[in-house]
Amino acid sequence: MMPEPTVAPSQGTRLRFGGANLLRTLAVLAVLYSHISYYLIDDLGTGWWVIDVVYETLVDGVKLNQHLSFLGVAVFMMLTGLLLTASVARTAPSRFLVNRIGRLLPALWIAVALAILLVTLGINGMFSGQDGITYGQSALSFVLGGFFLTPEVAVLGVTWTLVVQITFYLYSVATRPLLRRAPIAVPILGAVLCIGVLLYNVYIPQPYSVPMLTKVAATLPAVFLGQIIYMAWTSMASWRWLVVAALAQAEVVLIATDIRAYWAGDRYLWTIAVVAAAVLVLARYDGPIAHWSVVRWTGTRSYAIYLLHTLILYRAYDLAVGALGKTGAVIVFLAVTAVASELLYKLVEVPAGRWIGSLASRVGNPKPSVRGKSEVADAA
Repeated sequence: MMPEPTVAPSQGTRLRFGGANLLRTLAVLAVLYSHISYYLIDDLGTGWWVIDVVYETLVDGVKLNQHLSFLGVAVFMMLTGLLLTASVARTAPSRFLVNRIGRLLPALWIAVALAILLVTLGINGMFSGQDGITYGQSALSFVLGGFFLTPEVAVLGVTWTLVVQITFYLYSVATRPLLRRAPIAVPILGAVLCIGVLLYNVYIPQPYSVPMLTKVAATLPAVFLGQIIYMAWTSMASWRWLVVAALAQAEVVLIATDIRAYWAGDRYLWTIAVVAAAVLVLARYDGPIAHWSVVRWTGTRSYAIYLLHTLILYRAYDLAVGALGKTGAVIVFLAVTAVASELLYKLVEVPAGRWIGSLASRVGNPKPSVRGKSEVADAA
């Protein structure tokens, strides 16, 4: 039994995601808090008044994961599915891949190079616990290959999420004909494949397992839920099939939780549900808060902040806490991260984005809008 083909909406249909930067800002705050909390609680064995407040309200109150683990990542992932579904459908596959993957790489390469330099100088340690990094491991890190080594080699731990995003890009291109014919089948098939990967890594002999793929499969449901929300708003499938697709993602998360694919608690399904509710409420919000300068600044620099913050956090905090106290040290960390992110954004992301956009415009041929798809005004 297959989902019914979609019926084309009117050509004037257009979605605007005015709240995208607001959601990115909330995601950045959650990610920053998560790593601060991990460091202070798990590594230093201390606390902070902000952690106490967050624990009382969001962990103990709303029942989110300790350290707000996965909250910010889930927002970023859901936005990926929400904002890029129309783009992959209306854009030539080669052009889509050059544009999307190409925009990730320049800032990634700068951040990885900085991470390798800091490890080599003895300023930072490896996120995967090794004492140092070899030339071969360094080279692999520029293409995210260290995550697939045994044992894993992570010079910049947060970049594992880029593996998830690139996997989604490749999957979207591979299933583009299905997206045009029966869109809701794409997230359903994705859930089936994720379950297959999870079970493969559980039951296959250890030498043949790929642990990183378990992490990818456990995270992709958040991306597919963003895609499902987009399909709901553009009437690309009946509500029955939308429910089936959402339940399929929930089943993936439940299986991932049962096999301990996640790394901080067992509230991941609830966390993803909370994020989905936030996306439903805020993604199309276009009120005053969405246009605040701080929201626009943080939203547009969110990728740079995400890449750089863990390179700065530990040393900045350690150097400042003695003189300024915990709150002062966190403020120093945030200030240094803001300056570094602004430099990465202005000097790397923006010029590289223009060049990649120009290159992508010459790759492949633009395709006409496909049936059942609407333009996305504010895609990332």
